Amino acid sequence: MLSEDSKFMKPYNPLETEKRIYEMWEKSGYFNPGNLPSRSDLAARDTTSMPTFTIIMPPPNANGRLHAGHALFVTLEDVMTRYKRLRGYKALWLPGTDHAGFETQVVYEKKLEKEGRSRFELTREELYAEVMKFTLDNKANTEADLRSLGASCDWSREKFTLDADIIKTVYDTFKQMSEDGLVYRGKRIVNWCTKHQTSLSDLETNAETRTDKLYYMQYGPFVIATSRPETKFGDKYVVMHPDDARYSQYKDGDKLPVKWLEGEITATVVKDEAIDMEFGTGVMTITPWHDMADFEIAKRHNLSGVEVIDKNGKLTDVAGEFKGLKIEVAREKVVERLKELELLVKEETYEHNVITCYKCNRILEPRIMPQWFVKMEPLAKPAIEAVKNGEIKIIPDFQEKIYFHWLENIRDWNISRQIAWGIPIPAKICANPGCDYGVVDLDNSVSGKCPKCSEGELVIDPDTFDTWFSSGQWPYATLHYPDHSDFKEFYPTDVMETGQDLIFFWVSRMIMLGLYRTGKVPFKNVYLHGMVRDGGRQKMSKSKGNVISPVDIGEQYGTDALRMALVVGNTPGTDLALAEEKIKGYKLFANKLWNITRFVLSNTDTEGRPRAPRGLTSVTLTEADQKLSDHFEEILQDVTKDLDNYRFHLASEKMYHYVWDEFASVILEDSKNIFFGQDEEAKISRARFLTETLEKILIVLHPFMPFITEEIWQSLGKGSLLMIEPWPIK
Repeated sequence: MLSEDSKFMKPYNPLETEKRIYEMWEKSGYFNPGNLPSRSDLAARDTTSMPTFTIIMPPPNANGRLHAGHALFVTLEDVMTRYKRLRGYKALWLPGTDHAGFETQVVYEKKLEKEGRSRFELTREELYAEVMKFTLDNKANTEADLRSLGASCDWSREKFTLDADIIKTVYDTFKQMSEDGLVYRGKRIVNWCTKHQTSLSDLETNAETRTDKLYYMQYGPFVIATSRPETKFGDKYVVMHPDDARYSQYKDGDKLPVKWLEGEITATVVKDEAIDMEFGTGVMTITPWHDMADFEIAKRHNLSGVEVIDKNGKLTDVAGEFKGLKIEVAREKVVERLKELELLVKEETYEHNVITCYKCNRILEPRIMPQWFVKMEPLAKPAIEAVKNGEIKIIPDFQEKIYFHWLENIRDWNISRQIAWGIPIPAKICANPGCDYGVVDLDNSVSGKCPKCSEGELVIDPDTFDTWFSSGQWPYATLHYPDHSDFKEFYPTDVMETGQDLIFFWVSRMIMLGLYRTGKVPFKNVYLHGMVRDGGRQKMSKSKGNVISPVDIGEQYGTDALRMALVVGNTPGTDLALAEEKIKGYKLFANKLWNITRFVLSNTDTEGRPRAPRGLTSVTLTEADQKLSDHFEEILQDVTKDLDNYRFHLASEKMYHYVWDEFASVILEDSKNIFFGQDEEAKISRARFLTETLEKILIVLHPFMPFITEEIWQSLGKGSLLMIEPWPIK
């Protein structure tokens, strides 16, 4: 029997085990693919050198602890990496963290608010220094959390998006894009957040359906409808569809006298096919400074406009007596004035979409301002082709349609942010606010008067890059493009695993920028996971009190149990319901594996009973045990095929059911009768089968449950680390 002081005589204790096991892995150096031992089994695959497998970690934001969504990506990527390492690949999983630009500044602003402070009380340099300290402190916490989840990534190659070499790569790309005519500075309409005082890209916005009032107003001979009467100061263009028979008597360019908010004005008729003849009366005035569609109409017809709402969300001088009023107040007062002027025809409720900031949920105020833009269409075409021709495979494949739709309808990308935290844009701009001139200036050598307006001085651009511009270069930047050996050996990478919501934000940008800068796709496969929800499929949030901390839950039930709960049944691209009961269930599974080991060791290493020495391979299996062995071999073949095809949800579930429902519940129960029987040949055969099968189970479960499988492996006296053992089938 096992000795009474054997660890297997006590329940498995994850808290006592996991930190010790991780330190052993890290000390071995095997997370670094350059340290992996050569493998004799590779000859079976007709290769003279170890093939590579590379994942670049989606860098978690270094502004807080990891949440359940992070735990999912860590688990999936660790499963892939450990599996490939067991298969004999030089498996590189390169870790990193993201400064996260706007996201982190928003988090820090909330911290300042709690302290009774404001970012606007600090200089840019002071704010940057405070956020840097905050980020680096959280970066250390993030790295500790990654280790606690078992991430077998190569810490010697760890990167941060504000590392000097990363910034250099970003700057080089910006310069090259400018030289190639893909980057320009121009006055265009952008999404503006009055709370955070920065512009946002189209992808940093939310569309919400809201019910407001729709106001019908008399505008000369026309009735126009709007939900924003406070923006109508200075409206001097009335637009209609050229095919609208109701207004056929009006010609493009006609001038009409109109009684309006500021008195008598002259309105100009504009015909444009963008007008929806079914909305309102089919005629509208335009406010080019404060509406995307109006801006495009004005641009097509070379029309001028005025700013009615300033950067603080208040009315400007154009509004006369209403100057300085906030939008909500101004709207009420303007409606009252329209009534006084007998220009308000009617009001009705109106359900429509509004664009809000994805962080503070305030309605964004479109405004025209000089910004840096990237021309996206030339970048989008190669990115579309790379997926269509199979260079990149997207899992699940239904996401391809979403990917194509966005890229085929893409607009130029505003990469300027008016925040202190991030990578500064290396450029000089004209100090004249009415001029949009800008020039890339990496070495700070440009000075003098603006060559465009001849008035303003050239000054350092105070803006920072949109964080997605820098993180969009993550795969090749982390591998030290273009001359480093890592880039030459590990690029293109094999898999980009990330949340399906990032297919626009990040994945498509990495593909576009990777193809542009290196001429190669950044990765061959995209694996998209869904959102982690609570057991009732509700979104996790602190306000609901349903947030599951992966570190806390791992300490309670064991990290292996959490990892299994995150993978089993979790098909790519679908949301996962993560209930505590599910995690508890896989803690029981870990205990079952522990107890299985105790049984096998007890019945193969005792006096008077068959032992399981290394020489047992010479023992011939009985016909019954050979049948069991062949059946398990079929399962291993099936599981291996699932892993090769990214069906981790199936592979993990099949191993779970085999171990619990067959190996433990049937085979071990049958083994009790054999070991207490008189047939010595059957005993020796069963001992061999149990020992060999347990070892294979540990290897195959290792990617999913690395801690307990390694702990058991070490207890078998194998003298090696499980994490680098050969996979049990070719």
